[in-house]
Amino acid sequence: MSSNDRVSVVVTGLGATTPLGGDVASTWSAMLAGTSGVRRIAESWVDPLPVKIAAPAAVNPVEVIGRPQARKMDRYEQLALVAAREAWADAGAPEIDSYRLGVAVTSGIGGIGSTLTAYDTLNTKGWNRISPFTVPMLMPNGAAGWLSIEFGAKAGAHALVSACASGAEAIGYGVDMIRHGRADIVIAGGAEAAIMALNVGAFAVMRAMSTRNDEPERASRPFDKGRDGFVLGEGAGIVILESLEHALARKAKIYAVAAGAGYSSDAHHISLGAPDGEGVTFAINAALRDARVTPAQVVHVNAHATSTPGGDPLEAKAIQTAFGADAEGVVVSATKSMTGHLLGGAGAVESVASILALVDRTAPPTVNLDDPDDDLGIDVATKPRSLSPRVAGAPMAVLNDAFGFGGHNVALVFTEYVPAEG
Repeated sequence: MSSNDRVSVVVTGLGATTPLGGDVASTWSAMLAGTSGVRRIAESWVDPLPVKIAAPAAVNPVEVIGRPQARKMDRYEQLALVAAREAWADAGAPEIDSYRLGVAVTSGIGGIGSTLTAYDTLNTKGWNRISPFTVPMLMPNGAAGWLSIEFGAKAGAHALVSACASGAEAIGYGVDMIRHGRADIVIAGGAEAAIMALNVGAFAVMRAMSTRNDEPERASRPFDKGRDGFVLGEGAGIVILESLEHALARKAKIYAVAAGAGYSSDAHHISLGAPDGEGVTFAINAALRDARVTPAQVVHVNAHATSTPGGDPLEAKAIQTAFGADAEGVVVSATKSMTGHLLGGAGAVESVASILALVDRTAPPTVNLDDPDDDLGIDVATKPRSLSPRVAGAPMAVLNDAFGFGGHNVALVFTEYVPAEG
């Protein structure tokens, strides 16, 4: 197959459960309204910690999947299952040969809650009281395994772990599975459930988290001079990827084209991005090349923008550099201002938001941006903004950035689906 004959991959289903809502519709509606999912944590475990805020999932996944199944799964796996069931139903629950259906769903941390629970049980009650489900509950690939069982996916169940870039990288891998002929449909995305004392304390000691405890809803403030760190969130985002040929054959609803992915690694520092932003720029340019779109076609970027003092300006600079003169026409949104940072689920949830921005031609707002960084150099939306094509005769494109500790940089490009004439 020549490069011109490359398999086209489209998105035919969306699923999400987030701090803003228990499904895609409620999440998107709250996002457009500028609603924050951040709140003060009521549990007593926060008392000795400097950080007392987080963005928990709006709907308890146990209430959705039921206790009998939930007791076998870590919370991050539960969240992934909720989002995957919604995405699969949204795609029309397609009938497919099990060896043509794949999974690429991951987590940045895995079942840390189950790990800590099992360790406490070991110390207080003994080894024989540990849950027999502990090992599959703590595995970073546990969600991929559960989803492969749930939907009968036998083309492969993969869990690429790249910290906070994990969900986006999983989607990119799903695209490659279809392009390379391994599958016709891939369930792809990420999930995370890490709101607990160890993680909050560990991030806090790095001085990576906001301590704006008295104003939870205003704590996550990407690109704002007053930002003091990210807010930890939880949830899951899932997309159903499908070859265009397969989707057309079954007359599926098509949201967008999953047009391209770009990757790089900074090789600089285990937890800090390279200050020149070169790796981020490289990933964005690689994604544009892979998607076969020009910078002028891109109308919107859902930025990684975690609300950390160093990370936000680095990304702003990289976007400027990657788009050059075309950066002026790109509307940037930082939806972590509302959802908090979902770690391994962030890139997947933000991909869902990017796709909906493309479909609805509306960029969601960035809340709490009261005093932007000097010389920011990018157009950050503080209210919902209409999107329109910038290049006549060419489909609109949107881009989603995702970066992770370890120096991982991932960029995804989605474009409008334009049916072929005739």
